[in-house]
Amino acid sequence: MTGHVTEFPVPDASSNPYGITGGPDGNVWFCEYSGNKIDRITPAGVVTSFSTQTLTSPYDITNGPDGALWFTEEIGKIGRITTAGAITEFALTNPINEPEAIALGPDGNLWFTMTNSGMDAIGRITPTGTFTQFPLDVVNCDPTGIVAGPDGNLWFTEAGSGINKIGRMTPSGTLTEFPISAGTQPIIITVGPDGNLWYTGYSGNRIGRITTAGVVTDFPLPTALSYPYGITRGPDGNLWFVETGSGPAAGPGAKIARMTTSGTLTEFPVPTANIGPSWITAGPDGNIWFTEGLYSVTQVGRLDL
Repeated sequence: MTGHVTEFPVPDASSNPYGITGGPDGNVWFCEYSGNKIDRITPAGVVTSFSTQTLTSPYDITNGPDGALWFTEEIGKIGRITTAGAITEFALTNPINEPEAIALGPDGNLWFTMTNSGMDAIGRITPTGTFTQFPLDVVNCDPTGIVAGPDGNLWFTEAGSGINKIGRMTPSGTLTEFPISAGTQPIIITVGPDGNLWYTGYSGNRIGRITTAGVVTDFPLPTALSYPYGITRGPDGNLWFVETGSGPAAGPGAKIARMTTSGTLTEFPVPTANIGPSWITAGPDGNIWFTEGLYSVTQVGRLDL
């Protein structure tokens, strides 16, 4: 049944699952931010956990060019895990760097956003572990999401207070920035089926679309305090994103939402209250998977298409 949501508990009840991606092995993989683990979940919901070598707060995960999965560790490392669970970690040259989102670039390297006090940057790491940093020219711009665009460049969000920009970086490190609507606070970005970039506007309560030429269109969400966070391209030719709601205290409650490329919205409530869904991905099974870990519940959800 389209829109049916199933939720699977994560064994560590205080693990805070964050980044999630469909793996090359037909399973879904996700990060346990507080649990310091990388987890694999089968389409049937069976979870296997793999502990990282150090306590480094895994944040986001993606498929690499080498058949393994690569992930960020917020306390200054990039990790690699095989589908059998073997983990290798690469320390960044500056230990105060905080890598967040990660994506496979058009050049076969891994690209990721880095935030810290005063030295925000975009990072690149080769499959053999060679690290390069490209500093951004605005202090505290808080680059968050990143994705390889259809134009052969990297596209990322800048969510810092009052910044509201989408950045584009070539594989050689040339930076261009595009201002978007004030108050948007863009978080996660993905490539849509229409060849444009789509991003969530967390504080702006909207979904944004930007062409590779920099033309921006806003799609406001009808319910206040929806707080959209993760977004992904679905196998059905639509955009899928999470609405975290406003947390345990109040608000409309968590939803998984579908938006067509023309802006038509459909929302699906999540059964468990106060879950704080954050990241979302298309699974190898043709369904939509998401993590639930911003608040008091730690689960992984699946929405059937």
